Amino acid sequence: MSDRLYIFDTTLRDGEHVPGCQLNTVEKIEVAKALELLGVDILEAGFPISSPGDFQSVVELSKAVKKPVICALTRSVEKDIDVAAEALKYAKRKRIHTGIGTSDLHIKYKFNSNREEIIERAVKAVKYAKKYVEDVEFYAEDAGRTENEYLARVIEAVIKAGATVVNIPDTTGYCLPDEYGAKIRFLKENVKNIDKAIISTHCHNDLGMATANSVSGIINGARQVEVTINGIGERAGNTSLEEVVMTMKSRKHLGIETGINTRNIFKTSRLVSSLMNMPVQPNKSIVGRNAFAHSSGIHQDGVLKNRENYEIINPVDVGIDESSIALTARSGRAALKHRLSILGYELDHEELDEIYQKFLELADKKKDIKDDDLEVLVGISGSHDRKKIQLERLQVLCGSSTIPVATVSLNYEGELITSTASGIGPIDAAFNAVRELIHHKFKLEEYLVQAITKGSDDLGKVHVQIENRGRYYYGFSGNTDIVTASVEALIDALNRIV
Repeated sequence: MSDRLYIFDTTLRDGEHVPGCQLNTVEKIEVAKALELLGVDILEAGFPISSPGDFQSVVELSKAVKKPVICALTRSVEKDIDVAAEALKYAKRKRIHTGIGTSDLHIKYKFNSNREEIIERAVKAVKYAKKYVEDVEFYAEDAGRTENEYLARVIEAVIKAGATVVNIPDTTGYCLPDEYGAKIRFLKENVKNIDKAIISTHCHNDLGMATANSVSGIINGARQVEVTINGIGERAGNTSLEEVVMTMKSRKHLGIETGINTRNIFKTSRLVSSLMNMPVQPNKSIVGRNAFAHSSGIHQDGVLKNRENYEIINPVDVGIDESSIALTARSGRAALKHRLSILGYELDHEELDEIYQKFLELADKKKDIKDDDLEVLVGISGSHDRKKIQLERLQVLCGSSTIPVATVSLNYEGELITSTASGIGPIDAAFNAVRELIHHKFKLEEYLVQAITKGSDDLGKVHVQIENRGRYYYGFSGNTDIVTASVEALIDALNRIV
């Protein structure tokens, strides 16, 4: 039978410590409702004594959200606890989270106190909170740097005083995973009344090990984990909810389950990112833009054959429709063929080879290849069998103080011909050079340029229509160089004449 891991979300309290990420009450309610749908067990709504705004947010969240336990943070100060209890008065299920620093650094330099006095203050705070609520969580701030024997004494005392959850924070992100796991195991084995409380982890990411430390704590007996969406939080952030939850889901042999509806992870991540103005880094695990993107040809081929070759998590499980096969210069034929097939193009081996070469040329110039780019490539390649005239070389000289001049070299039925001409602009100059090389007289009737994705490295699509002896011919091309695309489109139209 699986053990239950309780998810304590502190996005709206510890996560909001990030400078510039403060939310108003309406925004907090929107996030809280999303967290409720996600399935978090405990929602830390704020620190009521810290400001009237925080107090009011806890009040309103208590009214708006019903399923999770609503938790309010305090110091081990009676006034803090009074205010927290008042803020929680509308909560259906409520918890007061009180505590004090326990490391020798905090005891000496923060409190100017001693170990025995700290235990007395901790016990007094828990007993006082217990007058208001049954569910009291105690945090031993800076537990990561607290000597284990002393920490065990503190934890035993607060459980005896009525604490139902004991939080062991690695407040400064100092611990290594084996150290933190050993600390949790030490408490399990040396606190005689530990069975009367749930051990909670609360790890920070200063050394990039918040998730690793939390998972180590869970493996060693913790059954509550304190997390934030996207791992946001003070300094380098907190343990990421999505990372812990998906670690447990993908490591079923651990026998630990959460109540999280994982298919809501991605949209909750995007909501928090948007409201808090905190972009998610592309390589962020689980929810980053590249978390399920594959650009290496070898990886793409493997994923197309069997997703599990390169993915340990099904993207659908976190609310993403499918893996992303990102078409880049490193992509192989398999990825290109797969994407073209989705677009409705079924190509034989020779056709695929031809388009693949054009694709590589474009991918070397353009970072991101979109579906519209592929449509252009297919359109260009599809008309190659008609091309008796092909562009071999194009050189253009232009500028604010220079008359535009273009030199064009064409392969005309096997013969290389070259001409240089000027014009009122680089495209006009290039078109004039082509006119000098082609015996067919034509009139440009229509010229249309269209950018596809509006980026400065975009692929420009060019359509031209020319008139020759009362008949109209159209040409089409695409290139990151708009002058080249224009000349190729003109040549495409001329090929329809010859």
